[in-house]
Amino acid sequence: MQTQLVFDAKAALGEGPAWDSATQTLYWVDILGKRIYAGMNLLAELDEFIGCLAPSKNGHLILGKRFSFVDFDPATKQETTLHTLTSEPATNRMNDGKCDPAGRLIAGTMDMNETDPNGKLYSFDGKQATPLVDNVTISNGLAWSPDHKILYYIDTPTREVKAFDYDIKTGQIGNRRVVIRSGDKLGWLDGMTSDTDGNLWVAMWGGAQITKWDPNTGKLLDQIPVPALQSSCPVFGGKDMNELYITSARKGMNEEELTKYPLSGGLFKVETKVTGTPTFVFG
Repeated sequence: MQTQLVFDAKAALGEGPAWDSATQTLYWVDILGKRIYAGMNLLAELDEFIGCLAPSKNGHLILGKRFSFVDFDPATKQETTLHTLTSEPATNRMNDGKCDPAGRLIAGTMDMNETDPNGKLYSFDGKQATPLVDNVTISNGLAWSPDHKILYYIDTPTREVKAFDYDIKTGQIGNRRVVIRSGDKLGWLDGMTSDTDGNLWVAMWGGAQITKWDPNTGKLLDQIPVPALQSSCPVFGGKDMNELYITSARKGMNEEELTKYPLSGGLFKVETKVTGTPTFVFG
């Protein structure tokens, strides 16, 4: 599988790609740049960090901004705050998030110093945000099994993918267990997506690659090189849902690393031989 550069964006912290199948549009964010992109086009530059986004049933986007969930109209750029998190420490911000198959936004917070486990993973149903997991340091990758009965989740410093039984009717989780331990040679487990075979595709921060795993066995199935040291998050898209889009970042890289990986912060694409699970829609 060959990794192609789609857009040399030089994003400080490219993240959160979401494929809107209704419009065949890839949305993604530069968290630190406070920017929203539609493919190669800058859609908006906002006043706050944007940790994640997802398409909404009303044709808008739902944003996880620093401490709030916001309805964003791409046409008018109008923002409507739907809910504000009030119990988060001032040193935190929203990070990765995506919608579940029932239309809730599942999104987590992280300590911006990346040291204190004071973040949470929330489930936002349009009215209230319910904490699902606490004592999180860097809330990151999320994915569901093809039958939607399992939620997979990454808190990056643990170097683990955890699984939870997922009740799609209530949004509640249970039976927490570890299904993947990555070790310290591949990079840090970051953003994640799944395919229709039930395998997990994970971006490796500091590892310049995407890894593919079988969560039933914990086995590493494949490694796909990415010409960006801080590869951050993958998502499946395209007409046939076989194109893997990958965001990356320049944050934290020194001059030597940037010389070796000049395309860091770019948006990449890999044509795979599998079908990815869709980006679910909010609402």
